[in-house]
Amino acid sequence: MSTDQNKFQAIISHCKEYGFVFPSSEIYDGLSAVYDYGQYGSELKKNIKDYWWKSMTQLHENIVGIDAAIFMHPTTWKASGHVDNFSDPMIDNKDSKKRYRVDHLIEAYAETLPEAEGNAVLARMDELLKENDFAGLKTLIEEKKISCTVSGTSNWTDVRQFNLMFSTQLGSVTDEASEIYLRPETAQGIFVNFLNVQKTGRMKVPFGIAQIGKAFRNEIVARQFIFRMREFEQMEMQFFVRPGTQKEWYEKWKEERMQWHLSLGTDPSKYRFKDHVKLAHYADAAVDIEFDFPIGFKEVEGIHSRTDFDLKQHQEYSKKKLQYFDTEINQNYVPYVIETSIGLDRMFLLTICNAYEEQDLSTPEKEDSRVVMKFPAKLAPIKLAVFPLTKKDGLPEVARLLVDSCKPYFHCFYEEKDAIGRRYRRQDAIGTPFCVTVDHQTKEDGTVTIRYRDTMEQERVPLTEVKNIVLSKIM
Repeated sequence: MSTDQNKFQAIISHCKEYGFVFPSSEIYDGLSAVYDYGQYGSELKKNIKDYWWKSMTQLHENIVGIDAAIFMHPTTWKASGHVDNFSDPMIDNKDSKKRYRVDHLIEAYAETLPEAEGNAVLARMDELLKENDFAGLKTLIEEKKISCTVSGTSNWTDVRQFNLMFSTQLGSVTDEASEIYLRPETAQGIFVNFLNVQKTGRMKVPFGIAQIGKAFRNEIVARQFIFRMREFEQMEMQFFVRPGTQKEWYEKWKEERMQWHLSLGTDPSKYRFKDHVKLAHYADAAVDIEFDFPIGFKEVEGIHSRTDFDLKQHQEYSKKKLQYFDTEINQNYVPYVIETSIGLDRMFLLTICNAYEEQDLSTPEKEDSRVVMKFPAKLAPIKLAVFPLTKKDGLPEVARLLVDSCKPYFHCFYEEKDAIGRRYRRQDAIGTPFCVTVDHQTKEDGTVTIRYRDTMEQERVPLTEVKNIVLSKIM
């Protein structure tokens, strides 16, 4: 299978060294599969959120946003099926006592095989998962002599289900407290607010409700840096449609979501659609948008045709009607739903992996190299860095005035320490698309040198035009 673990490890190291992602509680040796976003990571993450939110709500007249609570009435999760069905097949190694999610164990093995053999193993696994054939999954593991990474043995327990929801107690006195759950997805907050939004917003089907928020899953094996975590963030939109039109809307949102990804300038060959082999019991169609990470093609976003399952379930458990009266056909019905759900942390990792580039700039006279993060300018944590050539002759004052005139419009960075070349390299490493140097000529003719990250080309431009040049590239 095609992977580049060395590049992936280099990206992980770069993220920590340059303030993108830190292990959570690192001074206490960290917490497994939990991460903090640093000063540049939090900016990049916010920019991705803003870009998605704008594309969903501002650019669509029939989609609005909400922000539902993380804590929800526990019956919500009974109605949604999470209490009874939100589980993954797991297996334990009897010697090491290490627990594995079965699909992860088999996938890791398949990655060690030639591509054709690996794909055959994965295809067989998908069929067994589709049939919930746990005995068959164990047989596959035993046939292939898949071993534990800790003990090195193939001494396995039977495959069994493991619920992924975190539970906690609501109430100040334990005896009086009731068990509630940290939400494993943000979608249910949208479904229970369907009527609130529809009535107060006077929304007409088809319409959508978008949300960005935290979700929590007690993953058996959280791994691959921030790709699979126990605390993560989702960007979801549930689109409510007239029954019978769901296939048309499913295809529309499938293509629209792919276009959103490509709008960031990514090579289309790095993306692909992957239809679900095993559909959820409530779905009539489902597809993943996968990206070619250094660890192989992995899911970033899912588009699902969820039929009317969610609203009907909440209608049954709450005893409240969740119907819509369609004046065009003079009929009451429970709308069908098309879901688009993208992992924000995975989109962050995608953006980092796609941007990371090691360049050899050596010449016969001199060895040189750089690491550059080629973020789309609109997503870059810092848009403009301003450097006075020296700390004297009034150059810092001019540079500060430029920063002050620009920072109401975009994020700027000011630095006067070290040689210009070193300052450029640091900004390349955090992905700043534009660097401006204020020098002695600036005081003579009002021009500055602007340097472009991707090409390293430099040109003289009027000081007064810097703001407009940057704005033209980030809008």
